[in-house]
Amino acid sequence: MDMGIAGTWALVCAASKGLGRGCAQALAREGVNLVITARGGEALEATAAELRAACPGIEVRSVVGDITTDDGRAAALAACPQVDILVNNAGGPPPGDFRDWDRAAWIKAVDANMLTPIALMRATVDAMAERGFGRVVNITSGAVKAPIDVLGLSNGARSGLTGFVAGLARQPRLAGRNVTINNLLPGAFDTDRLRITLKGSEAATGTPAAELADRRRRTIPAQRFGDAAEFGALCAFVCSRHAGYLTGQNLLIDGGAYPGTY
Repeated sequence: MDMGIAGTWALVCAASKGLGRGCAQALAREGVNLVITARGGEALEATAAELRAACPGIEVRSVVGDITTDDGRAAALAACPQVDILVNNAGGPPPGDFRDWDRAAWIKAVDANMLTPIALMRATVDAMAERGFGRVVNITSGAVKAPIDVLGLSNGARSGLTGFVAGLARQPRLAGRNVTINNLLPGAFDTDRLRITLKGSEAATGTPAAELADRRRRTIPAQRFGDAAEFGALCAFVCSRHAGYLTGQNLLIDGGAYPGTY
């Protein structure tokens, strides 16, 4: 299927590894020009080189910086001739117990996982509407639907973003101009984030991370962890010309782990 987005420009945040990288790869295969960002320069440049080699017909620009800062956002936006597609993504806050989190921990979580994507949407969606096309995908978490007790910072910050997007996506000045805003809610994917969480649980419980991973897999009907490539494929479709009637939605991709009907 031709997604109809070849030649557009996408800004993909936290794209050097994991789910952000999977999204960048999928968009690149569709002929989308990319600005990719991350804090780690070495990993980011390696990803950029791989994208250029795999898809020589597109332009790939890499911007090293912290997207959760004003300077990081300004640099990323300046590198992109126009943002037709925005993939918001940032590392999740650490697990723990809310009794141990002070105000600074909460502000950092909200800033990274709620206020940063809002700032990037504010900077881009009206121009998308003027051009008559735009796609915003926010990578949040399956914990928005099924909260995880040790991820309270993430539960709170990402739920706040979800509520905000529910209203913004339904503004006629955006939805009526072919600008869609949706959230992708990943479950357990084989990424560094999952490995860090498992290591944290190992330290807390004394149970080896490999055993914890096996237990986690068995709770998933698909009996496996997700792959970043399949996550990226869904992202590319949501960003496509074919998905113009899909907006304000929370799309759960978790191998069937969430047990609810709705």
